[in-house]
Amino acid sequence: MPFEVEPYTKKEIHSATKIWNEVVRSGIAFPQEEELDEISGDEFFKSQSFTGLARDTETNEIVALYILHPNNVGRCGHICNASYAVRSDMRGRHVGKIIVTHCIKKAGELGFKILQFNAVVAENFSARKLYANLGFTELGTIPGGFRMPDGTFADIVPQYIKV
Repeated sequence: MPFEVEPYTKKEIHSATKIWNEVVRSGIAFPQEEELDEISGDEFFKSQSFTGLARDTETNEIVALYILHPNNVGRCGHICNASYAVRSDMRGRHVGKIIVTHCIKKAGELGFKILQFNAVVAENFSARKLYANLGFTELGTIPGGFRMPDGTFADIVPQYIKV
């Protein structure tokens, strides 16, 4: 399936919030606990340095998205952070690779020098494998850095790549 990444526009708010909220509800990847509605979602997606939407060019459906923004300010303002959401029925079809690769390129275009992930859950093996294949460096493990939906704590594995 061919996929193209395009900038977020409000006309896609329904698809974008639906995909984002699916990941939030799963409770195993994003730090956010509150779902977005169409008003808060539009504000959230527009407030990023870039929000990219992956469109299936055969069905014209939005199947994934990512947000890209500074990880910090001032002397660390050259480091960015991103989050990725792929519609559950599209996982395993390499859409993640498309949006992460696009994100790395976009980060460089926006003047960032490093893309850093602060909280990759250790058990998120598919994401970690993808990031490793794309050249990310894992920085170690933070024991118990992520609270799971059942109240237990999972390790997180921060990582980065130069862009």
